[in-house]
Amino acid sequence: MIFDGLDADLDRASGTVSASLGRLGATPTWTRHPDTTHYAASMMKVAVLVALYRIVEAGHLDPDSAVPVRNEFDSARPGAARFSCARHYDNDDAVWARVGDTAPLRWLAEHMITRSSNLATNLLLDRVGLPAVADAWARGGARHSVTGRGIEDFAARAAGITNLVTAADLAALLGNLALGATQPGPLAAPESCAAMLDILTGQEHREDLAAGLPAGTRIAHKNGWVRGVRHSAGIVYPDDAPPYVIAVCTTADPTDASPDDDACQLIADISARAFAQRHQLG
Repeated sequence: MIFDGLDADLDRASGTVSASLGRLGATPTWTRHPDTTHYAASMMKVAVLVALYRIVEAGHLDPDSAVPVRNEFDSARPGAARFSCARHYDNDDAVWARVGDTAPLRWLAEHMITRSSNLATNLLLDRVGLPAVADAWARGGARHSVTGRGIEDFAARAAGITNLVTAADLAALLGNLALGATQPGPLAAPESCAAMLDILTGQEHREDLAAGLPAGTRIAHKNGWVRGVRHSAGIVYPDDAPPYVIAVCTTADPTDASPDDDACQLIADISARAFAQRHQLG
């Protein structure tokens, strides 16, 4: 096996590590607890992106239309008060600078992915709705992932309404997105899938999967994190081998000294090993 010893190493790691790795369009070469659910963190933003593009493609939204940028949202918990995002918990001041003004949907989508803006995510989720996100997961081949609420909807969280992902589901969604850019598929038209891949390729947070790749290697990916949780999933396009899909989800003890740094390094190490074996993934 090309990953002999890796599972043994991961067995000694703190917490739970799930993974799926394989050539695009093929059965995964290596998996580890692929159907174990993890808190989604920002990985749910990929499904929000797909839902947006599907609605745009159906003609129900104009991606260049300007929408009000506000910081107040309906809770997914029936009867709960509206909630807001905390600016210090976000990763993108550019969206916050537009509060009280407007922003195009396409611009918000880019900032939701490339900078992982929570405010942009909730604004888009408000437009597309939770059922459309559930449909995006299902059409992408996901079996266990759930997007039940917006980010920082603490009333919903207290009621047990949550967001979950698995490594297998992330690999399936991204794999279908990549395949859909070259041929008709279940998610969207090829031009829409290609546009979403371009956004994912512009990812600015590159400290996990991308960190394990040689400089200049194209990767269309998204990562997500909260304390004790770090996930990353993407499509890697080597210059000398067919593209492959890799998804790694980690959930560790949040009281560890540096859980995020350790998880970033672990994911980068897995990414480096996958790239080294890129010719044997078929």
